Amino acid sequence: MVQQCSQARPVQNSEVYMLRQVPPFPALSPPSPITPAEDFDSVSLNQPDIAVCAKKLAAIEERLSRAVHVLATETTALQNITQLYSSDRIARHGFTRAVDTITRCQGNNSNKGGGGGGKLVVIGVGKSGHIAKKLVATFNSLAIQAVFLHPTEALHGDLGQISRHDTLLLITFSGKTPELLTLLPHLDKSLPLILLTSHTRPETCELVRLRPNTILLPAPVHETETASFGVAAPTTSTTVALTVGDALAIVASRELHAGGVASVFARNHPGGAIGAALWKTTTTTTTTPPRKDEDEDEDVRAVMVPLDKVAPLLLPLTATTATAMAKTTTGVDVLRAGYASPSGWVKIPPSSSSFPSTRGVGGGCGGVISPRKIRRLGAEDMSRALDELRWLVTPRRAFIPVAADTSLLRAAEWIRGLRAATATATTSGGESGGGDGDGAYGDEAIVAVMERGECVGLLEVGKLLEEA
Repeated sequence: MVQQCSQARPVQNSEVYMLRQVPPFPALSPPSPITPAEDFDSVSLNQPDIAVCAKKLAAIEERLSRAVHVLATETTALQNITQLYSSDRIARHGFTRAVDTITRCQGNNSNKGGGGGGKLVVIGVGKSGHIAKKLVATFNSLAIQAVFLHPTEALHGDLGQISRHDTLLLITFSGKTPELLTLLPHLDKSLPLILLTSHTRPETCELVRLRPNTILLPAPVHETETASFGVAAPTTSTTVALTVGDALAIVASRELHAGGVASVFARNHPGGAIGAALWKTTTTTTTTPPRKDEDEDEDVRAVMVPLDKVAPLLLPLTATTATAMAKTTTGVDVLRAGYASPSGWVKIPPSSSSFPSTRGVGGGCGGVISPRKIRRLGAEDMSRALDELRWLVTPRRAFIPVAADTSLLRAAEWIRGLRAATATATTSGGESGGGDGDGAYGDEAIVAVMERGECVGLLEVGKLLEEA
């Protein structure tokens, strides 16, 4: 039985498979994907890159956080100083006295024809010295004469810069800077002294104790720089000092040049981007194509009065001195001169420094009397002397500079913008009072047409706006 069964079925061995020609084995398949658990070592290889990125992001965030902390701290300091000058009696009184002193000093300067009067001497050392230099630049740009004096150099000969009409402004955070304490005995006690310092009370300041009549101008900080930033580097303190100094410069300039601060600044700042915005420069190359709207518009030269036609008809009058001219020339003389002038304008010679209308803006520079002002002369003005008609003469320093190739439309737009910007400023009216002639940019204001840095003609603002 067993034998029969074995003969009925083929023997299952390797020889039988070979005889049946089983196809060859296929190529080995790729390995199965490694499970996440098996990929632990692979992931750990990329961890350093992720850690580096996270560290960089954290460093950047810390950097910006520190910057924001500095900005916030200095903003808080400015808010505190604003509150101080809004409510503190000593701070407000000191600021008022400082403005009075500076304007009086500069008034002495103008009364002496701009050469022998007072100036503001700003003194400081270290970071306070750098703040002093910046404030000097600001004061000068606003037509307040100022110079910087280093206290050490002052002891070695530069004290000669100080005249008997000057005002002194000392800047020191501590109020006891050694260089200033050394210099103090050598400063004339009759000179007004303003102290810009962190002290808010005179009894706590060493310099004020040594010079009791000092005008205290507080510039405190709400916390020390060491407490704020971990280092005593002057940062918040210099920001506050600079801000108080800027406030002093702006306020004093507005009172010295009532209604005309913008024109004063424009005249003193013809360069750079600021100057380009105030004066349309005439020094650009001819290859630079003008804008289309400027090509199509008439320029200011078309309606100006050429400077050579503004005849100096007051010169032949019988007065032998400027003082006599101011007292003997009357309204009727001006009316006759204007009638005889081909342009209708009358020129005041530069030597006439005694005209009161020119004293407040740097007398001695002369000026002009425009047709509009001549037409304002009333019957009561005919017998009045020129030094009584304070509103009549427009001094040269009050001229508004405009480039000769500026279009009428652009010049008119600029004047209107200046009017709007100074609408809230105090205007300087004449004794005849009121009218659109008042103010630095009123219809009677004078535009000086400039070409290559020279005045080539004059134009009344009213005429400019009428023609535009």
